[in-house]
Amino acid sequence: MTMIASMGDAAQRIVGRTFDGSPNPTPHSAHRDNHTHRDVNGGWLRPAVFGAMDGLVSNLALITGVTGGAVAPGTIVITGMAGLAAGAFSMAAGEYTSVASQRELVLAELEVERQELRRHPQDEQRELAELYRSRGVDADLAAEVARQLSHDPEQALEIHAREELGVDPSDLPSPLVAAVSSFGSFALGALLPVLPFLLGSVSLLPALLLALAGLFVCGAVVAKVTARSWWYSGLRQLLLGGAAAGVTYGLGVLFGTTLG
Repeated sequence: MTMIASMGDAAQRIVGRTFDGSPNPTPHSAHRDNHTHRDVNGGWLRPAVFGAMDGLVSNLALITGVTGGAVAPGTIVITGMAGLAAGAFSMAAGEYTSVASQRELVLAELEVERQELRRHPQDEQRELAELYRSRGVDADLAAEVARQLSHDPEQALEIHAREELGVDPSDLPSPLVAAVSSFGSFALGALLPVLPFLLGSVSLLPALLLALAGLFVCGAVVAKVTARSWWYSGLRQLLLGGAAAGVTYGLGVLFGTTLG
């Protein structure tokens, strides 16, 4: 009995939960010191960041391109707003379809795993024990951990999904969240280059400075959730966006002169 109890305690430490599903009351000492991790699986961060960057770069490049072609300020505004609307709707539709397809695939695979747990529970339990043994857990302890985890079918499904599929069934990304995040962030980013023209500017310089500043700020904000320094990330985005604007401006000048 003492051996089984110690196995149970060790198993709880391995999975981080007690067997009734509640959090382990004795976390690792690092976690007692407010050791926390940032959310790396959120469904909104990637599309929001990508949308803002894409909106800034694509609309800045579009506006500098038509400005290089020596068009009227009114044409620049129409072009910029059309680019904003088209890009935002395209981003939202693409993100929704992509995330929805991914979610449907994961749900289908979870259903396969659920059926396997229902039809062949002993085989799945042995599979889980073998997985823990492959990670260096003692054979008897691994078997006991797998046995206790398999008591609750939903907990067993969650464990198998994490270990075999690398997903958390309770934290799947939302297609709607991804679509709304990408739409709003793209529109906000794309608005910056055209905003000075909406306010009456007839020069490219204010739009260029505002957009480049926005790129630097976006890069610096991204650094908050990465290991990069804020200035490195900000400068990287500024240089990439500036390069795209420079190329399209040159193309605008070239084609404007040729077609004019």
